[in-house]
Amino acid sequence: MEIREEGMREKMLLTLIESVLGKGRSTARSNAAFQCPFCHHSKPKLELQIRTNDKKENPWHCWSCDEKGKTVSSLFKKLKAPQHKIQELYSLIKPGTKQEIVINALSLPKEFISLSLTGQMDGMAAIEAKHAIKFLKQRNITENDILKYNIGFCANGNFAHRVVVPSYDEHGILNYFSTRTYRSDEPQKYKNPPAGRNIIGWEYYINWNVPLILVEGIFDALTIKRNVIPLFGKTISEELMKKIVGSQVQKIYIALDNDALKDAIKHCEKLLSYGKEVYLVELDGKDANEIGFTHFLDIIEQTQPLTFSALISKKIELI
Repeated sequence: MEIREEGMREKMLLTLIESVLGKGRSTARSNAAFQCPFCHHSKPKLELQIRTNDKKENPWHCWSCDEKGKTVSSLFKKLKAPQHKIQELYSLIKPGTKQEIVINALSLPKEFISLSLTGQMDGMAAIEAKHAIKFLKQRNITENDILKYNIGFCANGNFAHRVVVPSYDEHGILNYFSTRTYRSDEPQKYKNPPAGRNIIGWEYYINWNVPLILVEGIFDALTIKRNVIPLFGKTISEELMKKIVGSQVQKIYIALDNDALKDAIKHCEKLLSYGKEVYLVELDGKDANEIGFTHFLDIIEQTQPLTFSALISKKIELI
């Protein structure tokens, strides 16, 4: 029975992988070969081991460009596979494999509707979707942004008349979401669930080898559209600090709101002590979302690396 179940699991896993990579062909040792999505070689050069090995891995390797990894989840992450594909992957992974993770209890509101489905809506949902899209367009958030970040809305419920922006961890699993009303008569602009202590916002989209920008909110992050992490507040969590310090990232831009200057300076001091090149981005009394993408880039380009002497001067100014 166990052998039969394992065979069924492998077939389902292959079907899922083919839905992302395209049709594969069988090779030796229970492997499958696909056209490589990285080098696009005309022949199926990317080989993946469908059967989990003794090390609890499913290694993959392109014999043309040498892209490789040890797990299907690492391949899906490199390809920025859709969230529902990643969720399906974790439902198939054999317990005990290195790809297995604990699924966060957090879920999107049950009333959540993805704005990628606007063509399938009618009635009140279609009307609310138009309001949500208009709100996003006014903030220069594009259709590509909507698709990339799985942005949606709620027409009713606890988060009614609000844009909903999810955050996903490094595995592509939901770890938080933020909402913002698109109605001018709603006094409470933002309404979010409680944030866990060690959430890394938008971790799924982060490249840990290039300059990194830290902002307070997810709508600030949407404005910037670069390698950016929303802190969901003013604090760099212990987990995020460890990740930054242990990464290849050298340049870090801290762009918090003006009322968080003291917190920003504290973060700068800590990152400087770890040998990082730190930039304190001052936003003229507004947040990144209010400033807009173009003006934010201008400020970034004019910001100089923070030295310890400049840091001391900033601290004195706050006294």
